[in-house]
Amino acid sequence: MSTLAHPTMTAARSADSVGAGELDRFSYADRPTPPAPRWEGAEADLSRVGRKTTSSRGRGLHGQLVQQLGQMIVSGDLGADRPLVPEEIGQRFEVSRTVVRESLRVLEAKGLVSARPNVGTRVRPVGDWNLLDPDIIEWRAFGPQRDEQRRELFELRWAIEPLAARLAAGHGREDVQQRLVELTEVMNHTAAQGDLVSFGRADAELHALVLQLAGNRMLEHLSGIVACALQVSGGAATTCERPSDSSVSLHSRLVDALGTGDGTAAEAAVRALLTVHPEIEPSVPGPREH
Repeated sequence: MSTLAHPTMTAARSADSVGAGELDRFSYADRPTPPAPRWEGAEADLSRVGRKTTSSRGRGLHGQLVQQLGQMIVSGDLGADRPLVPEEIGQRFEVSRTVVRESLRVLEAKGLVSARPNVGTRVRPVGDWNLLDPDIIEWRAFGPQRDEQRRELFELRWAIEPLAARLAAGHGREDVQQRLVELTEVMNHTAAQGDLVSFGRADAELHALVLQLAGNRMLEHLSGIVACALQVSGGAATTCERPSDSSVSLHSRLVDALGTGDGTAAEAAVRALLTVHPEIEPSVPGPREH
């Protein structure tokens, strides 16, 4: 009995032809991947906030297979301990053995699968996944776990960003501070134009730069995660707020505080940004029943 199916095959098969053990339903498999932000000009090096990731984007058949299998695992269509047979994957997705092998290696690096002698390749439980991997964040954000992912991302941001802003105050280079000012100007302009995409990209870069300025390498390592968190949601779920005068004003207040070295004001500005978040209740994370 098959455990995988090529996406183009699914639509052609009738519901009564699908066996109870088959896992070929995946409605969002063809969802387009949000483009990574590109900032042209001399400041481009300041916008590389997603460094050292294992992203599979833009790699032809290899990237498409990683995307498909990764989404199926994260969605639960391929549950924990499910065996993944390379020969079957190659046949179902009509790709070479080399493509399958390299794709499984990428998924193994993300903690989604494990390959062991005499056991083969199997799906790993959620506790083994690298939940800070940008691809996994994206797959969860677009899958059945989207609400849980949104909450977890917001709580992570609440835990790290106010501290990062306090640490970053007064420690930025002049060129970086100038870039932060430019980003607030971009946000002001795009908010007035109602340009959600450009506003979100500027927002993501600004927050990632704050983490990079904190002088803490572990916080800096999370800058790409925060940028990804802001991008994958399309703006409303995990960004500070939809484009508005109040959001732009708070970002400007944050940048001013960073420039003057006022750590208390910088921390307060970030907390205000994260609190002004009408789509997440409660706004300030509190204890949850388990």
